[in-house]
Amino acid sequence: MDNSIREPHRGMAAFTFIELVVVMVILGIAAMLAVPMLSSAADSQLQAAAAMIAADLDYAKNLAITRQMTVTVVFNAGTESYQVQDSGSVILSHPTKVGASFRMNFASDSRTSQVNITAASFDGNSAITFDYLGSPYSGTTTAVAMTSGQIALSAGTYSTTVTVEPVTGYIRIP
Repeated sequence: MDNSIREPHRGMAAFTFIELVVVMVILGIAAMLAVPMLSSAADSQLQAAAAMIAADLDYAKNLAITRQMTVTVVFNAGTESYQVQDSGSVILSHPTKVGASFRMNFASDSRTSQVNITAASFDGNSAITFDYLGSPYSGTTTAVAMTSGQIALSAGTYSTTVTVEPVTGYIRIP
């Protein structure tokens, strides 16, 4: 007669069905949060570039007012760049990068490398000039008051426009 009674193996580890379901739900939620973050890199760069242009235009306008001079921002859609210069076409120093010229090139900056300047038009010119009152003018002089100013940007399937209002020079991003 065999007196050994078989006992269940107590040392074996296993997951219950409920534990597996909870883990799957957590992974599903994490995936739903991660996928939009991965797919919106172009959109994030586009919004950053638009904010950068708006800030730089606002800086140029305020610099013209505080220094009582004309300040011009010249855009080049072909090279995805722009620069800030004085009335003698001398590129100004960057306000935060010591010793650097105030030039921005989207293609060479990793924060904006996916962004394209589709068009920059200030009444048909690719430059905007602010006078000592902060009023915008099309071109590199204060000869023609600006009536319409826009910088169109794109990145992947996304696009946006930075608009400069005539007379006031108010800058907005939709």
